[in-house]
Amino acid sequence: MAIVSALLNWLPRVLSLSLCVFFFAFLGYCLYIKYQHLKYDHIPGPPRTSFFLGHSPILVEVMKKDGGVQEKFLEWSEIYGPVYRINILHNVMVGVHCPEATKEILMSPEYPKDKFFYKRVSNLFGQRFLGNGLVTARDHEQWYKQRRIMDPAFSSLYLRGLTSTFNERADKLMEKLSEEAENKTVANMLHLVNCVVLDIIAKVAFGVDLDLLRYSSPFPRAIEMCFQGMCHYVRDVTFEFRPQNWSYISEVRKACDLLRSTGAQWINERKTAMQNGEEVPKDILTQIIKSAGQEESMTKEDEEFMLDNFVTFFIAGQETTANQLAFCIMELGRHPDILEKAKKEVDEVIGMKREISYDDLGNLTYLSQVLKETLRLYPTAPGTSRGLIKDTVIGGINVPAGVTVMFSSYTCGRLEKFFKDPLKFDPDRFHPDAPKPYYCYYPFSLGHRSCLGQNFAQIEAKVVMAKLLQRFDFTLVPGQSFDIKDTVSLRPKSGVLCTIKHRHHE
Repeated sequence: MAIVSALLNWLPRVLSLSLCVFFFAFLGYCLYIKYQHLKYDHIPGPPRTSFFLGHSPILVEVMKKDGGVQEKFLEWSEIYGPVYRINILHNVMVGVHCPEATKEILMSPEYPKDKFFYKRVSNLFGQRFLGNGLVTARDHEQWYKQRRIMDPAFSSLYLRGLTSTFNERADKLMEKLSEEAENKTVANMLHLVNCVVLDIIAKVAFGVDLDLLRYSSPFPRAIEMCFQGMCHYVRDVTFEFRPQNWSYISEVRKACDLLRSTGAQWINERKTAMQNGEEVPKDILTQIIKSAGQEESMTKEDEEFMLDNFVTFFIAGQETTANQLAFCIMELGRHPDILEKAKKEVDEVIGMKREISYDDLGNLTYLSQVLKETLRLYPTAPGTSRGLIKDTVIGGINVPAGVTVMFSSYTCGRLEKFFKDPLKFDPDRFHPDAPKPYYCYYPFSLGHRSCLGQNFAQIEAKVVMAKLLQRFDFTLVPGQSFDIKDTVSLRPKSGVLCTIKHRHHE
């Protein structure tokens, strides 16, 4: 009884002390936020809607209305100029569309990936997602070792040898489209290219046959869940603390776990087969494991990074290329003159050949222009960001160190100052003789941290588009939306609904 009595006597003191600690911690945090405001409020920017949450409620409201956050960034860029400020909690972010600063920061290894965004995609709602792979690694040496291991698998020479597999998988889509044409059904092109791109990555990179155009799989849904979860986790800082979201968050974590456990299984099976001297596919996974074996040391952490890169490539590679293809089909459907010019080039370069060679792809100059212009208007990975490590003057404005600098390829691609009549779809902007955009076009980022898989992605996109243009006519179903759905990556909201017909070559 004496112990109970003593505890009861102490309880009010403990509670009082806890409240005092909480109060002073809260007061300290408030003062820190105010300090951040005072330090950076000389930078132009929209009014904050909340002392604590800053501009986060604006972004959440845009998302609730199914709008595009990138479109909001474009609006702020047009209002406030080449440098504008965003506050979220104690974090300060600066949107920049100044070519000189873009060159200085993105082309230099001095500026690390920023903590705020990349930490949240590294571990999604507490579940390891992209981890510390090539996209998310902030430590330069850690990143460089991974890049050294991955580089040989994405060299032009190695990808050239995989062209027949690209053709084989793309032919699966052509078979499906042939059925759609014969049955006169409406084709959801976004869904179909999603399936074929994931098929290509699974086969070309990991030697796995998914055949998603014929069989169901949990992977497409899991990938979609992860992207949607990323969108909420990055842009709505209170999302995970609201009880009504907890069951959804649990689903996102399960989706992450499915992708990572599948990756671990495929990697371990391949390693075992190689150790046993079995015949294995000459694909990207085999090449990466061989390259890793040549390293002086491979720690358990390095093995985890390999899994991080599997998930990164499997997810990001599928989502971005599929969306680029869907947007490309959408714009060609809206511009019959450009479509006819692209078909004519395909007929001249490829003719009736069923197998498109690596050299053929290099001769599809106009199709390359079409794909580049698609990425100007619809950069499916619309931006990147870096931590500012030193005080810098950007666009005549002093920006103190410590902020996240955001670069939006979406914003740059739609500004009149960089591209005349920017909303016009015009592939001739990327004609070989046209002046090259100066640090305002970077759909695959820039510098040493540019996308490792960009050559892979463009071979894939060209093979699929060339076969589509060679074999089919397509027409957009009237009345559908041409709006953009923003889920961190950008995709066509309508799905790009088309009627398909076989081409009749003379």
